[in-house]
Amino acid sequence: MNYSDVSVEAARTAGVEVENAGLAVMTVLRNYGIDTVFGIPGTHNLELYRPLERLGMHPVTSRHEQGAGYGADGWAQQKGLPGVVITTSGPGLLNALSAVGTAYCESRPLIVISPGVAEGDEFADNGSLHETKDSTGAAGAIAEWSRRVHSASEAVQAVHDAFELFRYGRPRPVHIEIPLNVLESASDAPAELLAAVPVRDKAVAGEADLERAISVLQGAERPVIIAGGGASRIGSQLTMLAEKLSSPVVTTLNGKASVSEKHPLSLASDIRLPSVLEVINGSDAVLIIGSKLGEAELWGGVIAPAGTVIRIDVLESQMQKNVSSDISLLGDSAAIVTRLVTALSEKPPAHRADPSHKLDEVRRRAKGEAREISPALYSLSEQIEAALPEDAIVGGDSSQITYFGMASVLRQRRPHSFLYTPAYATLGYGLPASIGAKVASPDRPVVCVLGDGALMFAVQEFITAVEQGLDLTVVCVDNGGYGEINQNERDRGIEPVGVVLTQPNWVALADAFGGTGHTVESPEDVTTVVARAIAAPGLNVVHVPLKIFDVPTGT
Repeated sequence: MNYSDVSVEAARTAGVEVENAGLAVMTVLRNYGIDTVFGIPGTHNLELYRPLERLGMHPVTSRHEQGAGYGADGWAQQKGLPGVVITTSGPGLLNALSAVGTAYCESRPLIVISPGVAEGDEFADNGSLHETKDSTGAAGAIAEWSRRVHSASEAVQAVHDAFELFRYGRPRPVHIEIPLNVLESASDAPAELLAAVPVRDKAVAGEADLERAISVLQGAERPVIIAGGGASRIGSQLTMLAEKLSSPVVTTLNGKASVSEKHPLSLASDIRLPSVLEVINGSDAVLIIGSKLGEAELWGGVIAPAGTVIRIDVLESQMQKNVSSDISLLGDSAAIVTRLVTALSEKPPAHRADPSHKLDEVRRRAKGEAREISPALYSLSEQIEAALPEDAIVGGDSSQITYFGMASVLRQRRPHSFLYTPAYATLGYGLPASIGAKVASPDRPVVCVLGDGALMFAVQEFITAVEQGLDLTVVCVDNGGYGEINQNERDRGIEPVGVVLTQPNWVALADAFGGTGHTVESPEDVTTVVARAIAAPGLNVVHVPLKIFDVPTGT
């Protein structure tokens, strides 16, 4: 049968596969290694769902498109591939835009695919289903780019362009809108266009700049490495670089565990703490890898090194952002770090004293500083951490238990094991991101630790975890509402308004969704109850009311 001469409806009637634009787009994604998609089937996107079984692609149906976007992000962090979200037109796409904003802010790879109004109906304002003034414009205002295509070949090329960005540029979200008439029509994409483009060599900085950087690092007496999200996939080469330089490694939260936080040279992700900033600013050579070092990571702290600043980044625009570089190494961070390791192996730095004993003192001071921010939440985090298996992935949210506690207490060996959005700081991220991570890494324990306010943003995703048959533990730390904003109001002399919230029966709620609810009744039981929940199959929800620690809820 010649698909160019047959309508979709006729093909359905004939009981044959439909070789349309939907199949073409999903085929090229599959060829790039994507085997899981997140989203919600809708009236207009069904031709994107039709080929999934044929292609061996697993659909994860969230209960809100925002959850689909965050689930895709959690999946992507484990796989090293972009997350893929399928939305329907109009409201489905707009529901996903918070996740798009998160991916943009945190530099995460995400592809959102949606149908759009048929060609010729743009801006028609005729009352059609899911009619939206300008979906592409709306998404384009938030994503790295948004493209409305006009053929299957253009749609496939957009996928290739997305992978070009993710592989060689700063990974950020993209949106591809396929008009309904294009999506449901026979594909014009030739077979060769559906193949994944092979990876080519990645850019390395200019030789003169590399030589300058190598010279500075060889001569430095107190070098420091700062690793951001752009350093998270360098692997063992980054650890080798730190060891050759005898350099402490500090990370942002997006770069957490780029070097194992159990390594004697690691100062973990406590970049915001005064004792760690003192080490950075007292250095005579600071190597910053793949981070803009924004205020959201520093909490008012200032990075102003006394010595030379060397920055590695894939974008020229980042080199003078927030902290100006003296030497800019433009290119792929993994390729450049490998080049530095080779050079320092051939000509090692002069012998330096092992800084480990000094770093032990820095770590001791940093621990005290972190604990002082919120003693109760820090202590609670220590109790939760004691229950975690060694290789656990921990999901967080924009909750006090995350940024006042778990972020500093956790010491992880592998990057992308702490799911968080330190800059965009949205609520509702932790649970769906943890679901996506568990789908991607079914053999690793996944534990989501978040506040009650954040969990209520995404509580409907409990059923997604149950439906997917996941072993997932959720620890809900209940401070009675929006504790951070409550304190912000009090600090401004505002009597708390809209922040002390009614709580559900969390144990009964978990049971109603098909999971198992647990409650912690005394402070001494936290570790035992959390460990029991982790060991149990299925969805397990642990409710930890802060009032049992003599911490008033609602504050």
